Amino acid sequence: MKLGARIFKTGIAIALALFLSELLQLPNPVFAGIAAIFAVQPSIYRSYLTIVEQIQGNLIGASIAVVFVMLFGQQVLIIGLAAIIIIMIMLQLKLEKSISLALVTMIAIMEIQGDAFLNFALLRLLTIIIGVLSAFVVNLVFIPPKYEKKLFQTIHLTQDEIIRWTRLAARQASEHQATQHALEKIKESLKQIDELYVLFKEERKYFKRNTFGKSRKLVVYRQMIATSSSSYDLLKRLHQYENELIEMPEHFRMMIQERLDTLLTYHEQLHLKFVGKLKADTIHIPEKEDYLQRHEVMDIFMQEITLTTELEEFSPYHLLHVLSAMLYYDEHLEHLDLLITSYQRHHEESYIEEFEDDIY
Repeated sequence: MKLGARIFKTGIAIALALFLSELLQLPNPVFAGIAAIFAVQPSIYRSYLTIVEQIQGNLIGASIAVVFVMLFGQQVLIIGLAAIIIIMIMLQLKLEKSISLALVTMIAIMEIQGDAFLNFALLRLLTIIIGVLSAFVVNLVFIPPKYEKKLFQTIHLTQDEIIRWTRLAARQASEHQATQHALEKIKESLKQIDELYVLFKEERKYFKRNTFGKSRKLVVYRQMIATSSSSYDLLKRLHQYENELIEMPEHFRMMIQERLDTLLTYHEQLHLKFVGKLKADTIHIPEKEDYLQRHEVMDIFMQEITLTTELEEFSPYHLLHVLSAMLYYDEHLEHLDLLITSYQRHHEESYIEEFEDDIY
């Protein structure tokens, strides 16, 4: 099990909430600790949204609890009815994530006995709000998340895995079950990349210049993810049609292999370019003029179809799936190159330096 920053943040938030509650001599500080657990989020922006929602939920839960106690008493059935009403209101207001804490607030207030009910109810509400605010402060100050670094690392490592397996598949050197297992792992990594991209997108910049730069950066990352997805689709096609690739004429198979090696090298260079390892004006497909271009690949493929249609033992038509995936990957690479060049031309920053020691 990996101990992440969020685990430590949760523990610190609980400790801070309990400490503040005891410092203010609030009754039952345990409710502050419970509230802190619900409020810890993976990003500062989500933590802010959670605070707003949970304060609203707490007010709703406390209000319903006070009204029901004053009108109907504190019987068990009344508490259950109040819970139903709170859930309905929260769902109507689209505050589903705060339902649990609102119910905790309701129960904490409705179980109070005595004449000083309203005073104790107010103190319970204040205790829970202190727990929520403690979690926000911890999330804001302690180990602020750096999702951009984690996002690029995950993209890079996942793409490196795709490139290795694609090179093996292009040479028909990979074992079928091993490739299938690798594809499943890569699929999970791509899902994680999408989640990290959303978290990075949610991070807020406080200056207009930084906001504009991040908007451009998000475009680059979005294309980087799309390019990795297209390379994953290509690997799936190579795996799906591995038997048909073996039956292809040797010269045609070598042409596909050469083109794939070129595209994979191009992709590796783009990652080097993104982290500042290659100059912007030198990034290109090595000796590009010596390699087959998209229209040349299509022309040769059509020629092969014409030449082999009379052979019953080989039918190249289904390999159009492989060819289309390869061309699609090619287009994504060129667009990614264009976006990286454009971004680096307008934003000469040193932010990529933090990636270098961890990856290269």
